[in-house]
Amino acid sequence: MKAIVSLIAAAFLSNVCLAQVGTTVKEGAKATGEKTEEVGDRAKSAVSSEPTKSTSAAKAHAHKAKAHSHAHTAKEAGKEIPK
Repeated sequence: MKAIVSLIAAAFLSNVCLAQVGTTVKEGAKATGEKTEEVGDRAKSAVSSEPTKSTSAAKAHAHKAKAHSHAHTAKEAGKEIPK
């Protein structure tokens, strides 16, 4: 009976750890994607004329904020893995 309970507890903890790793990886990938879009928008604004330049710069700023948010979420999820 103790072996079955131990096995169930181990399976549960394993699933929790995998969920945290999945969250970390997913949020990290989102942060990378947003950072890539930010770089693209910054490059576009560098070669554009003024109306488009301002729009691209604003989009780049928004992507930077989203990337920061996703990176923070990934970092927090990573801290939960060993627990």
